[in-house]
Amino acid sequence: MTTEAPAHDGLHDFDFLIGRWQAHLKKLLNPLTGSTEWIEYEGTSVTRKLWGDRANTEEFAVSGIGHDRRIEAQTLRLYNPEARQWSIYLVDAAKGNLALPPVIGQFTDGRGEFYDHEIFDGRAIFVRYVWFDVSPQAARMEQSFSADGGRTWEVNWICSLTRD
Repeated sequence: MTTEAPAHDGLHDFDFLIGRWQAHLKKLLNPLTGSTEWIEYEGTSVTRKLWGDRANTEEFAVSGIGHDRRIEAQTLRLYNPEARQWSIYLVDAAKGNLALPPVIGQFTDGRGEFYDHEIFDGRAIFVRYVWFDVSPQAARMEQSFSADGGRTWEVNWICSLTRD
């Protein structure tokens, strides 16, 4: 008799992120243009649990290294127990906006993949977030865009976190 392993309940997949981190960000200056110019930032990321572990919120603040740009961002992550997936929303608290659609996905074998479909510079693209190299002391997240239906991906955001 073969017994299937129970499906992974991802409720605690983002628990590693709870707390304060040092953040190093590399951001591609002009995605999907052939650009190879990256700019870098340093700062902090602070994540807190909400609503009985079924959500968390992140405050992300980084300043430019060698330039005067600054990014202040908020993220809301919501867990759907029926789908066993997370929805990740970018929040602009200063403007009172919640970016839609969210990226949606889950972790498998320590790697989180999350996807959405949106308009960027007037054209439809796919967006992918990937979380990997996750440990109690470090984690890495990359955002990529695909303008060809997911056949190829261009990484445009690399965030390395180390425990504060």
